[in-house]
Amino acid sequence: MKKFLQHTASDISVSIVVLLIGLPLCLGIALGSGAPLFSGIIAGIVGGIVVGFLSGSQLSVSGPAAALTAVVAMGITNLGSFELFLAAVVLAGMMQIVLGYVKAGVIAHFVPNSVIKGMLAAIGLILILKQIPHFLGYDVDFEGDEQFFQSDKQNTFSEIPQALQLFNGTALIIGAISMAILLIWQTKWVKSATWLKGLPGPLVAVLASVLINYGLAYTGSPYALEVSHLVNLPVAKDMQQFFSFFTYPDFNHLFSPTLWVTAVSVAVVASLETLLAVEAIDKLDPLKRITPTNRELKAQGVGNIVSGLFGGLPVASVIIRSSVNVNAGAKSKMATIINGLLLLVCVVFIPGLLSKIPLSALAAVLLYTGFKLVSIQEFKTFYAKGWDQFVPFIATIIAIFLTDMLIGIVFGMLVSLFYLVRSNFRSAILVVNDQNNYLIRLRKDVSFLNKPIIKKHLESFPNDCHVIVDATRADFIDKDIIEEINDFIDHAPSRGITVFVKKGNYQPMHLLFKQP
Repeated sequence: MKKFLQHTASDISVSIVVLLIGLPLCLGIALGSGAPLFSGIIAGIVGGIVVGFLSGSQLSVSGPAAALTAVVAMGITNLGSFELFLAAVVLAGMMQIVLGYVKAGVIAHFVPNSVIKGMLAAIGLILILKQIPHFLGYDVDFEGDEQFFQSDKQNTFSEIPQALQLFNGTALIIGAISMAILLIWQTKWVKSATWLKGLPGPLVAVLASVLINYGLAYTGSPYALEVSHLVNLPVAKDMQQFFSFFTYPDFNHLFSPTLWVTAVSVAVVASLETLLAVEAIDKLDPLKRITPTNRELKAQGVGNIVSGLFGGLPVASVIIRSSVNVNAGAKSKMATIINGLLLLVCVVFIPGLLSKIPLSALAAVLLYTGFKLVSIQEFKTFYAKGWDQFVPFIATIIAIFLTDMLIGIVFGMLVSLFYLVRSNFRSAILVVNDQNNYLIRLRKDVSFLNKPIIKKHLESFPNDCHVIVDATRADFIDKDIIEEINDFIDHAPSRGITVFVKKGNYQPMHLLFKQP
């Protein structure tokens, strides 16, 4: 009981950090999707409470996902109203529950480790480059944007020199102080102080930034940050206006093909985003706990049903908030659940207070998280493992950085598949020589794709040599390969080559291999 309470106390402080980081991300993704701002908040609440309670993941945090921004924007445009899109979200949730019951969660286990690690490094790199402008007080692009080409007609690289020219001095100082606090919190002195152990550095950094800016505003200083550099949370004057923020789905067009196409798109993208995210977060978990993926799909499905019914964006497990959750020291999924509860309480009772948080302080926390994800040691490790691991790792990073997470993952898997097939090609044919004697051994499955390799070897044998073709270890030999060997047998006498064939148990070989 004591241990449980100890973890709960730690998870409460962590949940506050995730709340502060997640709030502008929820608003930013809603803004980028062309949806009502409050729909992002609803998704964050549902992702924390509903999905957090039903999920088997201990550290994953769910909410509106940047990967779904384009899907949401396109869905609202194609359907013509946000209410119809909410109906699609509810249907998508039902589809995810079905996917969970048919055990579609196994898909996550087929993603190679090099691709998963590349995804984490790519997210870290995106965080660093995307948060530099916010750290400098240049908040033109919305918070949570992960696309290379931005809505402000800049890209990830061109935004940085623009921010350096138009930086805000106060925001930069607040961001620098926040980063200094985060670094101090990693020192041995702070870690050894018992009274500071339960107090996460990101929380201290954000609170300090609020106090600094509040002090400037209270004294009437012209250097106080403007509203555009603070979290912009919708604030209701009374409960009646608060409930007006909620939107409800329109189910009057259930037989519309566009509605079902949108629902399938949301279900597929949200499910893939979730499966990839939980696989990645399990890698970051210090205790190496494994998330039951089929249960996760069901939990996300229920979450999307609830979110859609109350006017929220579709939810998915998200890497950025989950990474902040891990780095802040979360011990269990109580941090996620409490985060959802706190978000609900805060938007109801203290929305004005949350709107005083400087974006540059949050950018400092996300920058710190990004540097944690981009580890130079990880690059060295994969380089040491060989090109078949290093190239897919790098390819995944570049593809995610320039496109989006799903396209990047697919590209990384294709590169991994290329190296896998290439490896199988090479291992299927073994050539050994001893002076003037050559052994060509066929192993495992020798398909027509091995034809160039075997032709190259057969043509390389010198005149007046002895060649043994060993097929005893082959499980399958394609007819094209047999034909190439037979052609070699036919022309071998003209070159003075003696050929001996050791046939295996594969029946077509007995029938089709010629007797030298």
